[in-house]
Amino acid sequence: MARSPLTGSRIRERRTILGMRQAELARRAGISASYLNLIEHNRRRIGGKLLLDIAAALEVEPALLSEGAEAALIATLREAAADLPDAGAEVGRVEDFAGRFPGWAALLAASYRRVAGLEQTVEALTDRLEHDPHLAASLHEVLSTVTAIHSTASILVETRQLEPEWRERFHRNINEDAKRLAEGAQRLVGDLDAGRQADSTLNSPQDEVESFLAARDFHFPELERGGEGTAESVLAAGAGALTSQTARVMARAILARYGEDAAILPHDPVLDALEQAGPASDPARLAARFGVDPGRMMRRIATLSPAAAAALGGPVGLVICDASGTLTFRRPLPGFPLPRFGTACPLWPLFQSLSRPMIPLRQTLRLASRSEGRFVTHAVAQPVGPLTSDREPVFEAHMLILTDPGEAAGEGRRVGVTCRICPRDDCRARREPSIMAENA
Repeated sequence: MARSPLTGSRIRERRTILGMRQAELARRAGISASYLNLIEHNRRRIGGKLLLDIAAALEVEPALLSEGAEAALIATLREAAADLPDAGAEVGRVEDFAGRFPGWAALLAASYRRVAGLEQTVEALTDRLEHDPHLAASLHEVLSTVTAIHSTASILVETRQLEPEWRERFHRNINEDAKRLAEGAQRLVGDLDAGRQADSTLNSPQDEVESFLAARDFHFPELERGGEGTAESVLAAGAGALTSQTARVMARAILARYGEDAAILPHDPVLDALEQAGPASDPARLAARFGVDPGRMMRRIATLSPAAAAALGGPVGLVICDASGTLTFRRPLPGFPLPRFGTACPLWPLFQSLSRPMIPLRQTLRLASRSEGRFVTHAVAQPVGPLTSDREPVFEAHMLILTDPGEAAGEGRRVGVTCRICPRDDCRARREPSIMAENA
């Protein structure tokens, strides 16, 4: 028997069981009957305070109404079918399949997620092999040392009459170079093997900072409360994750900015505004409402508690770059990976905003990847610090990335992650061939 795990369907079913009219439930929830009708027919997503109000009116736990594991399972199966259209999967019967054969459905979904995860790992390793300066330095050191040993050994072989003093010197050089080669090879193997342990990938200060922030989900309740020296105490608590002085300096600047944003935009009022606006929240409009610039609002949204993700209908991502296009801050979200070394797709609104400073851009994007995910992005480029008449402004660009709520108009602009792993073969902005292309 087909099952409908969608939130709207569950709301309608519970209301019918209670014998409650649609207009009555809408009145208790504080919304119009027409909007509730859209919700019950699964044409509007629901979350946050509205879900809590409807659950209270229906006298049921919110978890029993919200989309749970069944919805995630069916969504994954639909994604797998869309990814392989030639397979001829009966998409219209996916709920029936999941209901009759839940074990097989779960196995198929798990296999699809595993393949997608492995592909992301390949993409990340390719990005490192192509652009990681530390890996390139290790490889260069190994090759240089091998060349030095080869040159010294050639002299010993080709020069038959060699003074004992010089022969001893060459032997010593070979011994020292061999030690350097062993150390360099160990570092190279460590770099290449970094994917097995998360901590071993921290081979740059920015990696350390991002790992430190990700461990706290980019949210610091201590900084929300404020107080003198709070940023320093947070930094001291994370000293074990920030091993280099450069990483600590970078983290200190980010935490100081976080504290300033939190003081100007307190957590609860911003979260309430997001819950009222829902998935269609516009950072530029919210910025105008609170009297701040759009970049600050984007940073604030990306550092709120996990409740913000529920209000916005999914996870939140944020990326910041300077005027050179170098990524200085990255908060990735599932389905939208962010390159580590500044080789992002030039079609991103993030970079387009640099040519149109102070003008907020909103675009729906389709990520050219295996799953062709859709995302709503908001981008803006603005000057850093106050403007003065005696010097040129320094710009930075922000791009907030939201999961597409399913209401965005149009198909969306198709972009990639980086050229090296982008499967598009008709892109005018391509810098280099892709390893994902059929003729690569």
